[in-house]
Amino acid sequence: MNTLIETIKYFLTIMAELAVLFIGISTIVALAFMYISQDKIKKWMSGKGLWGNILGVLFGAVTPFCACSTVPMTLVFLQAGVPFGTVMSFVISSPLMDPLVFTLLIAFMGWKVAVGFLILTSAFAVIFGVILEKMGWSDQVKHVRLKRDGPELNQEVPKGFKNRLKASFLKAWGDFKSVFVYMIVGVGIGAAIYGYLPEDLLAKVAGAKNPFSVIIVALIGLPLYIRVESAIPIGLAMMNKGASIGAVIALIISGAGVAIPELTMLASIFKKKIIIAFVVIVFISAVLSGLIFNMLT
Repeated sequence: MNTLIETIKYFLTIMAELAVLFIGISTIVALAFMYISQDKIKKWMSGKGLWGNILGVLFGAVTPFCACSTVPMTLVFLQAGVPFGTVMSFVISSPLMDPLVFTLLIAFMGWKVAVGFLILTSAFAVIFGVILEKMGWSDQVKHVRLKRDGPELNQEVPKGFKNRLKASFLKAWGDFKSVFVYMIVGVGIGAAIYGYLPEDLLAKVAGAKNPFSVIIVALIGLPLYIRVESAIPIGLAMMNKGASIGAVIALIISGAGVAIPELTMLASIFKKKIIIAFVVIVFISAVLSGLIFNMLT
């Protein structure tokens, strides 16, 4: 009974913190973008060379896009003539890092982990974007038109701060409702791990003493559809049970970086070669990031 009470307490505490942070940060980000011309963003991303890749990562890192928004925006950028490598850096970074994720990592795992996660995911997104550009894989883009509603580059913005704040909150609330089920599942799994999973078993599989823990956990995360907001509570519970920080980082990157719905939508834009490369890139990023975290800690 004590274990059940502690598990429920863990679940309610993490859910409450996630809800407050999600709605608060999402509202702030949505409000900020109402004061920024998205046409300017598109123009900035059209820069050539390495700077374009960096801007692609920065845009992916500051926009809380899910797959349903990332993919249409990707097509908008391609049709607008944004360089292929820049677009790929955006695609790689977008599901992994945004202001909400950064805040959650600070809140649950500390600022050092958050900064390290940001630096590594950004670096790999830039590097692989450049590599794909240099390999000449821009010919792997299908000639398709935007067939579904996506984020408009010139959408109407309410006038006045109060109206914009209200619209931002409503958008944040809508986003929260769309991910609520994933939060419930993620926090529920985390609570179950926290309350009932034997420490010796998890430490044996994902602990620092297992040299293959990062690879094993990264492979486990690939077929799962775990939003970062769900993966962080699971990772926190794993760490409390003896998993290494590297294994947790690998799970977050592989689980959140490769989502079946996103891959399905990306397949409407890119040919099979890029889809396979995307999965491999996420796996390599997850493993290398996990190994670096373990070495540094």
